[in-house]
Amino acid sequence: MKKAVIVALTTCFVSIPAYAQDSASLGGAKVGLVAGYDSVELSFDGESGSKGGLVYGVTAGYDFDLGNAVVGIEAELADSTAKESVTDILVAGDEASISASRDLYVGARVGFGVGSNVLLYAKGGYANVRVKARYADGSDSFSGSDTLDGYRLGAGVELLGVSNFARLEYRYSDYGKISFDGFNTGVSASRHQIVATGGFRF
Repeated sequence: MKKAVIVALTTCFVSIPAYAQDSASLGGAKVGLVAGYDSVELSFDGESGSKGGLVYGVTAGYDFDLGNAVVGIEAELADSTAKESVTDILVAGDEASISASRDLYVGARVGFGVGSNVLLYAKGGYANVRVKARYADGSDSFSGSDTLDGYRLGAGVELLGVSNFARLEYRYSDYGKISFDGFNTGVSASRHQIVATGGFRF
């Protein structure tokens, strides 16, 4: 799956320059594949740490052309390989791990045309992530998951072709504090991502 996403993105980026000069509209429907770097940060009582991984997924949206600007809506479904593990926490040889999983986003964006085929934009909206945790001490183990609500802010640049598009984007998501089975751990979760998206426009 991850290899297929990267190949598809590369194909979109390579093919766009050939069409760029003929693009006329900034608006329309879009569907695409997303892949990039994901850094999940956990903080507790003034201390923090982060772990990187690969984020990959799919996105869809619609932009309304306002002349030299657009206003759009979009949704994204993604997953991540980011995972943090620590050992010797309570007893020698034990291990705890926490990993980011399914990530949902629904939001809006505003963009402005730079030339005839380049769009600079900012975005923001609702984000929801599933977090998985596991602890094992050699004789007993515990695992659980929780979904966290939060928000996402981002900005990027998009190159438009007649029937395809490519974009490079930075975004920050904040999910508040993690809890399991109603127990608030006091650990706050956030993430920084740099992603590339390639796909088709209609």
